[in-house]
Amino acid sequence: MALIRFNRPSVFRSLSPCLYSSSSSDSSSSLRGPSYYHNVGKEPLVYRSIGQQLELTAQSYPDREGIVSIYENNRLTFGSILEQCNRLAASFKRLGLERGDRVGIWAPNYAFWYITMLASSRAGLISVGINPAFQTSEIEYCINKVNLNAIVAPDVFKTTHYYDILKTVCPEIGDCEPGKLASRTAPSLKSVIIHSKDKFPGAFQYEDIFNYATEDAITQIQNSQRDIQPDWPCNIQFTSGTTGQPKATVISHFSLLNNGIHAAQRNELNTKHHKICVQVPFFHTYGVTVGIVAGMIYGSTLVLPSAYFSPKASIAAINEERCTVTYGTPTMYVDLIKKVIDSNAILTTPEIAVTGGASCSPKLLENIKHYLKMKKVKNAFGQTEATSVLSQSLPDETEDHVLHTVGHVTDHVEVKVIDKDGNVVPFGEPGELCCRGYLNCLGYYGDEEKTKELISPDGWLRTGDQFILQEDGYGRIVGRLKEMVIRGGENIFPKEIEDFLNTHPDIVESHVIGVPDERMGEELCAFISLKDGKPHLTHDDLKEFGAGKIAHFKIPRHIRVVHDFPKTVSGKIQKFKLVQQYKDSQDEK
Repeated sequence: MALIRFNRPSVFRSLSPCLYSSSSSDSSSSLRGPSYYHNVGKEPLVYRSIGQQLELTAQSYPDREGIVSIYENNRLTFGSILEQCNRLAASFKRLGLERGDRVGIWAPNYAFWYITMLASSRAGLISVGINPAFQTSEIEYCINKVNLNAIVAPDVFKTTHYYDILKTVCPEIGDCEPGKLASRTAPSLKSVIIHSKDKFPGAFQYEDIFNYATEDAITQIQNSQRDIQPDWPCNIQFTSGTTGQPKATVISHFSLLNNGIHAAQRNELNTKHHKICVQVPFFHTYGVTVGIVAGMIYGSTLVLPSAYFSPKASIAAINEERCTVTYGTPTMYVDLIKKVIDSNAILTTPEIAVTGGASCSPKLLENIKHYLKMKKVKNAFGQTEATSVLSQSLPDETEDHVLHTVGHVTDHVEVKVIDKDGNVVPFGEPGELCCRGYLNCLGYYGDEEKTKELISPDGWLRTGDQFILQEDGYGRIVGRLKEMVIRGGENIFPKEIEDFLNTHPDIVESHVIGVPDERMGEELCAFISLKDGKPHLTHDDLKEFGAGKIAHFKIPRHIRVVHDFPKTVSGKIQKFKLVQQYKDSQDEK
C-alpha cells in the first residue's frame, strides 16, 4: 500500500502568552499575535487499537446494549458484540484475508455495518466505508482505487440492487465459487459477501460466514490483539478531491481512537450512560468516529431509527428508547424540527444535540433547542483528512460560543491560519486553516503526490477551509478555498458532475456551482449549453438520465440554459459570475 507516513512532532511548540496581549482592544494587526493555537489537553493520548478498546468496553459493560437497530429488531450488548466480532474476524482470516487487506462496507445503517467494521479492526484488516447510493461506475472506481479484497453489502435497499451492480462490474461472479472471484475489471476483489436470506451465485451469505470460524481461529484472533499496532491503518474514508475523483483517506487506529475519545468527552458521554439517536450514515467520518468509536468509549448505546434518515423514525426512536443525545447534520435537524411541528410531537428525553457535517446557522441552533427541547446544542467541525473532529463545543461554554463559532480546538492539536503565501495571519483575520497532531491522516491511498500537497514535510495539514481563529481557541468558518459544495452534509465537487453532464447527448458544455438552499444548506445549479434545436432540459430529464449511473444527490436541482459562459482571456470559466447570474435571476422573481 503506497502511503506516506509522517512522524508526529515529539515536541509541540506554543507561543508564550506574554508576547502578545490577548485582551487588548487595539484593532491593529501589528499588536495581535499570530493565528496559532495549541490545545495541549489535560489527559495523555491513549496508545491502543480499536479492537483492544472494544475488548476493554466489553469487559466494563458486558450486559449493556451497544447497538439497537429498531427497524431490524436487533439489540446487541457489548459482550455479544465482542463475541460476534471475534467470530467474524476469525472467519475473515479463514477466507484468506490478511493483515492490511481492505474490506469494503457498501450499505446504509445496518447493525452488520457496525459489526463488520469492528471485526475488521480485530482482524488487523482495513474497513472501507462506501456510500450506499453509489452506482456502477462509482463502485467500480472505489474497488479499484483501494484494491478491495472483499466487499460486504445487502442484496437490495430501496431501488438499489447491490449484487446486480457488482455482477455488472464483475460478470465473472456468476460462474465462480464464493471467495474465488477472478475479475478482469476488478482484479483485487476475491470475496463478495451479501447480507440476505437468499443465496447468490459466487457470493457468500453473510450469516453463513460466521460458521467458518473455529474455536482455534477465534482464540488466535483474541491472542493477536497485542500484535496489532495502533499506528497501523484501520479505516479508509472516501472524500472527493478538486479534480472530482474521490480520494481514499487512510486513518490509523491511533488517530481514530483518540479522536473518538475527545469527541465523546466534548459530547459529555463520560457523564452517564447515554443513548444516542444516530441519524448520520456510518459510511461517513461523522458516523464512524463520533458515532461508532466515540459511542464505544464510555459504553454509550447507539440507536438506529432506520437504515436511512427518517424524521418520523427518529422521533419514534427518541421517545421509545428514551434517547438523551442526537447526532445529525443541519439538514437533518431542519427536517426533524418540521416533522415535530407538523405532527405535534413532544420529545421528553433529549438533553444534547450534536450537529456537524456542514455549517449550522445561529437560527437553526436556536430552533433545535426550542422545538426539540434540547438542554444543549453542540457544534462540531472537522474533515475526513483530520480523522473527523478538529474543533467542537466544550461542555460548559457560553451561548455566544455555541451560536457564533464552530467550537474550541480539540485536545492535543495545533492549528494555525495562513495567507496565500503560507504566512501566519494575525488573530481575527481570515486565511486557510491548517492543523497538526495525532489526528492527521496517514495519507491518500496510492496517491503520494496528493498526500504531499495535503500535508507538508513538517506535518501541517492544509484543510482548504477559510477560517478565523480567536485567541481563546475558538474559531469560525467564513468560506471555503476548495470548490466543494456541501449538500445536506454530502461533499460534492462540481468537476465530477460536469463530467457526467457532458456525457448527455443534448449537452454541449456544463458548469456547476453551489447555490444557497434553506433546507439542504447548498444545492447544485448546472449552467448548460444545449445542442442546436434543443430548447430545454429539466431536473426530471437529468434524474432519468442519471438513474443507475450516478448517485441521486449529485443530480443538479437547478438548471440554467445559457448560450455562452463568462470566461477569462485565457479561456477559464469565471464561476463567480455564474453565481451572480443565479442571484440576479432569483432577485427578479
